[in-house]
Amino acid sequence: MKKHSRSETTKIQRETKKVAELETAGWSEREANTLVIGIDLGDRSSSYCVRTLGQQIVREATVATTAAAILKEFQGLRRQRIVIETGTHSRWVAHLLEMMGHEVMVANARKLKLISENNQKSDKVDARLLSQLGCMNVEWLHPVYVRSQEAHCELLLARSREALVETRTGLINHVRGVVKSFGSRLAKCTSESFVEVARVGLPDGLKPALSGVLAALEEMDEQIYDYDCRIEHLCNTKYKEAAQCLLQVNGVGPVTTLTYLLTIENKDRFEQSRDVGPYLGLVPKSRQSGQRDPQLGITKAGDEMLRKLLVNCAHHMLGAKGQDSDLRRWGLELVRAVERKGKQGARKLAAAAVARKLAVLLHALWVSGAVYEPLRNRGAQQTPAA
Repeated sequence: MKKHSRSETTKIQRETKKVAELETAGWSEREANTLVIGIDLGDRSSSYCVRTLGQQIVREATVATTAAAILKEFQGLRRQRIVIETGTHSRWVAHLLEMMGHEVMVANARKLKLISENNQKSDKVDARLLSQLGCMNVEWLHPVYVRSQEAHCELLLARSREALVETRTGLINHVRGVVKSFGSRLAKCTSESFVEVARVGLPDGLKPALSGVLAALEEMDEQIYDYDCRIEHLCNTKYKEAAQCLLQVNGVGPVTTLTYLLTIENKDRFEQSRDVGPYLGLVPKSRQSGQRDPQLGITKAGDEMLRKLLVNCAHHMLGAKGQDSDLRRWGLELVRAVERKGKQGARKLAAAAVARKLAVLLHALWVSGAVYEPLRNRGAQQTPAA
């Protein structure tokens, strides 16, 4: 076998690289709908892989995860299919690529175990797998719905409020815990009145240490109230017609209403109202195999904040202040049925079940615009399965 000198070897490598570049140089000139591009979005940079419909890789590269860089990289392409995963950057990247005319598929990262549990995982490998799946059956990607920019901005009102509420709860628990460690206790009260109660009942020795926390809590109360006013204003103006349908149900307030409307955004997305339950992760998981079919918890898919809000509404309906309704009666009967079987967490299980029915009910009211009748089925005997 003939041996090449170092200079000849370098020349051969240079020529081989030049041939490879010539083979892939025309990828951006390809006809529309002949390529599939998988992009693994990173915080700073993103890897992408370009394939033909016949699974042949024609280009692999990286691009900065900025609007300017992505626009420069993909703007000159004819319409192609681009696959990305759900994540921090997926929404704005999807909108940007759609504005360029591309078909964008946003894959559900929770469903793609092929990628998340890959033992040889890397940005380059993930991009290859995304492009490969895009060439095959798009249903395997479990594509998610990408809400509009306007709806997303308005939904952030509820999300920011939720972040403040969670922070307030943590600070209140901190103050109560510190006071308790000094052998004292603060009186029970609502979150809104906690600062006033704490200032009266706080031991003198703790005031220098906790005064800043109380001041922060007071500011948070004002900010949360401001968010409440803005959310209620949207429900009374821009989304008045739809919001009035949902607010008929006792226990459902403006925050839950606006979050529900903006999370779903388009009521015609679902063929049947009962499809909303699985979409929000309020149906039980299934692990049936042979004769074994264990009872499992809910899937917790979909939007976490909306699911929590619906469960909170369900707890209110089942509580002492809940008004009489078919839904409340059904939930309380479910609690009794679970308790008769000697199972733990009957109230928690019933709240999840009522939340699922509530999600379906709200969608049905939104679609039909009907007047809500709380005791429509009071004559019927309902015995829910535990």
